[in-house]
Amino acid sequence: MDIGIGLPNTVPGTEGSVLVEWARRAEEAGFSTLGTIGRLVYPGYEELVALSAAAAVTSRIRLTTSVLLGPLHTNSALLAKQAASIDRLSGGRLVLGVGLGGRDDDFAASGLSTEGRGRRLEEQLAEMKRVWSGEERGFAGAIGPAPVREGGPELVLGGSAPASFRRVARLADGWIMGGGTPEMFAEASAGVDAAWKEAGRTGAPRKLALVYFALGPDARAHADGYLQHYYGFLGDAAAQIAASAAVSAQMVTSYADSFAAAGCDELVFVPAASGLEQVGLLAEATA
Repeated sequence: MDIGIGLPNTVPGTEGSVLVEWARRAEEAGFSTLGTIGRLVYPGYEELVALSAAAAVTSRIRLTTSVLLGPLHTNSALLAKQAASIDRLSGGRLVLGVGLGGRDDDFAASGLSTEGRGRRLEEQLAEMKRVWSGEERGFAGAIGPAPVREGGPELVLGGSAPASFRRVARLADGWIMGGGTPEMFAEASAGVDAAWKEAGRTGAPRKLALVYFALGPDARAHADGYLQHYYGFLGDAAAQIAASAAVSAQMVTSYADSFAAAGCDELVFVPAASGLEQVGLLAEATA
Protein backbone atom coordinates (compact mmCIF):
# COMPACT_ATOMS: atom_id res chain seq x y z
CA MET A 1 0.00 0.00 0.00
CA ASP A 2 1.26 3.46 -0.89
CA ILE A 3 1.38 6.17 1.76
CA GLY A 4 0.55 9.74 0.79
CA ILE A 5 0.35 12.99 2.71
CA GLY A 6 -2.09 15.85 2.36
CA LEU A 7 -1.16 19.47 1.91
CA PRO A 8 -2.41 21.67 4.77
CA ASN A 9 -4.39 23.75 2.29
CA THR A 10 -7.44 24.01 4.57
CA VAL A 11 -5.63 24.48 7.89
CA PRO A 12 -6.35 28.13 8.82
CA GLY A 13 -3.35 30.43 8.95
CA THR A 14 -1.12 28.33 6.70
CA GLU A 15 1.22 30.57 4.72
CA GLY A 16 1.71 29.97 1.01
CA SER A 17 5.43 29.52 1.52
CA VAL A 18 4.65 26.69 3.94
CA LEU A 19 2.56 24.87 1.32
CA VAL A 20 5.41 25.08 -1.16
CA GLU A 21 8.05 23.87 1.30
CA TRP A 22 5.70 21.15 2.52
CA ALA A 23 5.45 19.84 -1.05
CA ARG A 24 9.24 19.81 -1.41
CA ARG A 25 9.70 17.93 1.85
CA ALA A 26 6.94 15.45 1.05
CA GLU A 27 8.64 14.46 -2.17
CA GLU A 28 12.03 14.22 -0.48
CA ALA A 29 10.51 12.00 2.21
CA GLY A 30 9.23 9.55 -0.40
CA PHE A 31 5.49 9.94 0.00
CA SER A 32 3.46 8.66 -2.96
CA THR A 33 1.07 11.58 -3.33
CA LEU A 34 0.13 15.06 -2.17
CA GLY A 35 -3.58 15.39 -1.45
CA THR A 36 -5.80 18.46 -1.17
CA ILE A 37 -9.14 18.97 0.56
CA GLY A 38 -11.82 20.90 -1.34
CA ARG A 39 -14.25 23.24 0.38
CA LEU A 40 -15.51 26.67 -0.65
CA VAL A 41 -16.76 28.35 2.53
CA TYR A 42 -13.63 27.97 4.63
CA PRO A 43 -10.37 29.96 4.93
CA GLY A 44 -8.25 27.62 2.83
CA TYR A 45 -6.41 27.54 -0.49
CA GLU A 46 -8.34 26.30 -3.52
CA GLU A 47 -7.20 22.77 -4.24
CA LEU A 48 -6.16 23.07 -7.90
CA VAL A 49 -4.24 26.27 -7.21
CA ALA A 50 -2.46 24.59 -4.29
CA LEU A 51 -1.51 21.64 -6.47
CA SER A 52 -0.21 23.97 -9.18
CA ALA A 53 2.19 25.45 -6.64
CA ALA A 54 3.21 21.96 -5.56
CA ALA A 55 3.74 20.87 -9.16
CA ALA A 56 6.27 23.66 -9.68
CA VAL A 57 8.60 22.42 -6.93
CA THR A 58 8.26 18.64 -7.36
CA SER A 59 8.95 16.14 -10.12
CA ARG A 60 7.84 12.69 -8.94
CA ILE A 61 5.06 12.77 -6.37
CA ARG A 62 1.45 12.40 -7.51
CA LEU A 63 -0.87 15.39 -7.14
CA THR A 64 -4.33 14.36 -5.96
CA THR A 65 -7.50 16.33 -5.34
CA SER A 66 -8.98 14.40 -2.45
CA VAL A 67 -11.54 15.60 -3.32
CA LEU A 68 -12.64 18.41 -5.59
CA LEU A 69 -16.36 19.17 -5.34
CA GLY A 70 -17.47 18.70 -8.91
CA PRO A 71 -20.99 20.21 -8.83
CA LEU A 72 -19.60 23.54 -7.58
CA HIS A 73 -17.64 23.89 -10.85
CA THR A 74 -20.42 24.80 -13.24
CA ASN A 75 -18.16 25.38 -16.27
CA SER A 76 -17.11 21.80 -16.98
CA ALA A 77 -15.06 22.69 -20.05
CA LEU A 78 -13.01 25.16 -18.01
CA LEU A 79 -12.50 22.60 -15.23
CA ALA A 80 -11.32 20.08 -17.83
CA LYS A 81 -8.86 22.65 -19.16
CA GLN A 82 -7.58 23.44 -15.66
CA ALA A 83 -7.10 19.77 -14.84
CA ALA A 84 -5.35 19.07 -18.14
CA SER A 85 -3.12 22.10 -17.61
CA ILE A 86 -1.92 20.84 -14.21
CA ASP A 87 -1.53 17.35 -15.63
CA ARG A 88 0.59 18.64 -18.51
CA LEU A 89 2.63 21.02 -16.35
CA SER A 90 3.40 18.24 -13.89
CA GLY A 91 4.30 15.61 -16.45
CA GLY A 92 1.15 13.55 -15.99
CA ARG A 93 1.05 13.43 -12.19
CA LEU A 94 -2.49 14.66 -11.58
CA VAL A 95 -5.02 12.32 -9.99
CA LEU A 96 -8.40 14.02 -10.18
CA GLY A 97 -10.47 12.99 -7.19
CA VAL A 98 -14.03 14.28 -7.49
CA GLY A 99 -16.93 14.19 -5.05
CA LEU A 100 -20.52 15.39 -4.88
CA GLY A 101 -20.13 17.71 -1.91
CA GLY A 102 -22.85 18.05 0.68
CA ARG A 103 -22.34 21.18 2.77
CA ASP A 104 -25.24 23.56 2.32
CA ASP A 105 -23.06 26.65 2.78
CA ASP A 106 -20.78 25.71 -0.13
CA PHE A 107 -23.75 25.35 -2.46
CA ALA A 108 -25.55 28.45 -1.19
CA ALA A 109 -22.42 30.55 -1.72
CA SER A 110 -22.28 29.23 -5.29
CA GLY A 111 -25.93 29.98 -5.97
CA LEU A 112 -26.60 26.28 -6.45
CA SER A 113 -28.92 23.65 -5.06
CA THR A 114 -27.74 20.35 -3.63
CA GLU A 115 -30.58 18.62 -5.46
CA GLY A 116 -29.61 16.75 -8.60
CA ARG A 117 -25.91 16.68 -7.73
CA GLY A 118 -25.42 13.14 -8.96
CA ARG A 119 -26.93 13.84 -12.36
CA ARG A 120 -24.96 17.07 -12.71
CA LEU A 121 -21.73 15.30 -11.80
CA GLU A 122 -22.26 12.63 -14.43
CA GLU A 123 -22.99 15.25 -17.08
CA GLN A 124 -19.89 17.12 -15.98
CA LEU A 125 -17.63 14.08 -16.23
CA ALA A 126 -18.99 13.27 -19.69
CA GLU A 127 -18.24 16.81 -20.87
CA MET A 128 -14.75 16.75 -19.39
CA LYS A 129 -13.97 13.48 -21.14
CA ARG A 130 -15.12 14.97 -24.44
CA VAL A 131 -12.75 17.88 -23.90
CA TRP A 132 -9.88 15.56 -23.02
CA SER A 133 -10.56 13.44 -26.11
CA GLY A 134 -9.72 16.42 -28.30
CA GLU A 135 -13.23 17.12 -29.57
CA GLU A 136 -13.13 20.25 -31.72
CA ARG A 137 -15.14 23.21 -30.47
CA GLY A 138 -14.35 26.08 -32.82
CA PHE A 139 -12.07 27.42 -35.53
CA ALA A 140 -9.01 26.87 -33.31
CA GLY A 141 -9.87 23.21 -32.75
CA ALA A 142 -9.94 21.47 -29.41
CA ILE A 143 -9.78 22.87 -25.90
CA GLY A 144 -6.20 22.30 -24.84
CA PRO A 145 -3.71 21.44 -23.63
CA ALA A 146 -4.16 17.73 -24.06
CA PRO A 147 -3.61 15.72 -20.88
CA VAL A 148 -0.54 13.51 -20.77
CA ARG A 149 -2.56 10.31 -20.54
CA GLU A 150 -4.85 9.62 -23.46
CA GLY A 151 -8.43 10.12 -22.34
CA GLY A 152 -7.57 12.34 -19.40
CA PRO A 153 -5.91 12.25 -15.99
CA GLU A 154 -6.55 9.36 -13.64
CA LEU A 155 -10.06 9.85 -12.25
CA VAL A 156 -11.20 8.65 -8.83
CA LEU A 157 -14.63 9.34 -7.38
CA GLY A 158 -15.83 9.62 -3.81
CA GLY A 159 -19.08 8.52 -2.24
CA SER A 160 -20.37 5.76 0.00
CA ALA A 161 -23.77 4.99 -1.52
CA PRO A 162 -24.56 2.25 -4.06
CA ALA A 163 -25.21 4.94 -6.69
CA SER A 164 -21.71 6.28 -6.10
CA PHE A 165 -20.21 2.82 -6.53
CA ARG A 166 -22.03 2.38 -9.83
CA ARG A 167 -20.75 5.78 -10.94
CA VAL A 168 -17.19 4.70 -10.16
CA ALA A 169 -17.66 1.53 -12.18
CA ARG A 170 -19.06 3.33 -15.21
CA LEU A 171 -16.99 6.49 -15.31
CA ALA A 172 -13.79 6.32 -13.25
CA ASP A 173 -10.50 4.56 -12.63
CA GLY A 174 -10.92 4.23 -8.89
CA TRP A 175 -12.67 5.15 -5.66
CA ILE A 176 -11.70 7.28 -2.69
CA MET A 177 -13.20 7.15 0.80
CA GLY A 178 -13.10 10.53 2.48
CA GLY A 179 -13.32 9.35 6.05
CA GLY A 180 -14.26 6.40 8.21
CA THR A 181 -12.78 3.32 9.78
CA PRO A 182 -10.89 0.49 8.09
CA GLU A 183 -13.96 -1.68 8.70
CA MET A 184 -16.15 0.84 6.88
CA PHE A 185 -13.61 0.91 4.06
CA ALA A 186 -13.66 -2.87 3.69
CA GLU A 187 -17.46 -2.97 3.54
CA ALA A 188 -17.70 -0.15 0.99
CA SER A 189 -14.82 -1.60 -1.01
CA ALA A 190 -16.81 -4.78 -1.52
CA GLY A 191 -19.64 -2.66 -2.91
CA VAL A 192 -17.26 -0.96 -5.33
CA ASP A 193 -15.91 -4.33 -6.48
CA ALA A 194 -19.41 -5.68 -7.05
CA ALA A 195 -20.41 -2.63 -9.11
CA TRP A 196 -17.17 -2.87 -11.09
CA LYS A 197 -17.84 -6.50 -11.96
CA GLU A 198 -21.49 -5.82 -12.80
CA ALA A 199 -20.40 -3.07 -15.20
CA GLY A 200 -18.16 -5.54 -17.02
CA ARG A 201 -14.95 -3.71 -16.18
CA THR A 202 -11.67 -5.60 -16.35
CA GLY A 203 -8.86 -5.29 -13.86
CA ALA A 204 -9.61 -3.64 -10.53
CA PRO A 205 -10.38 -0.09 -9.39
CA ARG A 206 -7.66 1.73 -7.48
CA LYS A 207 -8.86 2.44 -3.95
CA LEU A 208 -7.77 5.31 -1.73
CA ALA A 209 -8.63 6.41 1.79
CA LEU A 210 -7.96 9.45 3.98
CA VAL A 211 -7.00 9.64 7.66
CA TYR A 212 -6.41 12.82 9.66
CA PHE A 213 -3.19 13.14 11.63
CA ALA A 214 -1.21 15.49 13.84
CA LEU A 215 2.01 14.48 15.56
CA GLY A 216 4.30 15.93 18.21
CA PRO A 217 3.75 17.28 21.72
CA ASP A 218 0.67 19.36 20.83
CA ALA A 219 -0.90 16.80 18.50
CA ARG A 220 -4.18 16.34 20.35
CA ALA A 221 -4.71 20.09 20.74
CA HIS A 222 -4.08 20.65 17.02
CA ALA A 223 -6.42 17.83 15.99
CA ASP A 224 -9.21 18.94 18.31
CA GLY A 225 -8.90 22.63 17.49
CA TYR A 226 -8.88 22.25 13.72
CA LEU A 227 -11.23 19.33 13.20
CA GLN A 228 -13.91 20.44 15.64
CA HIS A 229 -13.96 23.79 13.86
CA TYR A 230 -13.88 22.35 10.35
CA TYR A 231 -16.67 19.88 11.11
CA GLY A 232 -18.56 22.16 13.48
CA PHE A 233 -21.66 22.02 11.27
CA LEU A 234 -22.02 18.35 12.27
CA GLY A 235 -22.56 19.13 15.95
CA ASP A 236 -21.44 16.43 18.38
CA ALA A 237 -20.06 14.31 15.53
CA ALA A 238 -17.22 16.83 15.09
CA ALA A 239 -15.69 15.70 18.38
CA GLN A 240 -15.85 12.08 17.25
CA ILE A 241 -14.03 12.91 14.02
CA ALA A 242 -11.36 14.81 15.95
CA ALA A 243 -10.94 11.89 18.35
CA SER A 244 -10.28 9.54 15.42
CA ALA A 245 -7.24 11.50 14.20
CA ALA A 246 -3.89 9.73 14.43
CA VAL A 247 -1.99 11.65 17.11
CA SER A 248 0.85 9.22 17.76
CA ALA A 249 3.24 7.10 15.73
CA GLN A 250 1.48 4.03 17.09
CA MET A 251 -1.89 5.24 15.78
CA VAL A 252 -0.35 6.00 12.39
CA THR A 253 1.06 2.48 12.18
CA SER A 254 -2.21 0.94 13.31
CA TYR A 255 -4.21 2.81 10.67
CA ALA A 256 -1.71 1.91 7.96
CA ASP A 257 -1.77 -1.78 8.86
CA SER A 258 -5.56 -1.89 9.15
CA PHE A 259 -6.27 -0.09 5.88
CA ALA A 260 -3.73 -2.25 4.04
CA ALA A 261 -5.47 -5.35 5.38
CA ALA A 262 -8.80 -3.92 4.21
CA GLY A 263 -7.54 -3.72 0.62
CA CYS A 264 -6.60 -0.05 0.40
CA ASP A 265 -4.13 0.78 -2.39
CA GLU A 266 -3.13 4.23 -1.14
CA LEU A 267 -3.69 5.79 2.28
CA VAL A 268 -3.35 9.57 2.45
CA PHE A 269 -2.69 11.09 5.87
CA VAL A 270 -4.33 14.53 5.93
CA PRO A 271 -2.76 17.08 8.29
CA ALA A 272 -4.63 18.77 11.11
CA ALA A 273 -1.58 20.96 11.77
CA SER A 274 0.56 22.89 9.30
CA GLY A 275 3.93 22.99 11.03
CA LEU A 276 6.57 21.75 8.61
CA GLU A 277 7.85 19.29 11.19
CA GLN A 278 4.69 17.27 10.54
CA VAL A 279 6.12 15.98 7.25
CA GLY A 280 9.20 14.53 8.91
CA LEU A 281 7.26 13.14 11.85
CA LEU A 282 4.85 11.31 9.55
CA ALA A 283 7.75 10.00 7.45
CA GLU A 284 9.34 8.56 10.59
CA ALA A 285 6.05 7.02 11.72
CA THR A 286 5.47 5.31 8.36
CA ALA A 287 9.05 4.23 7.67
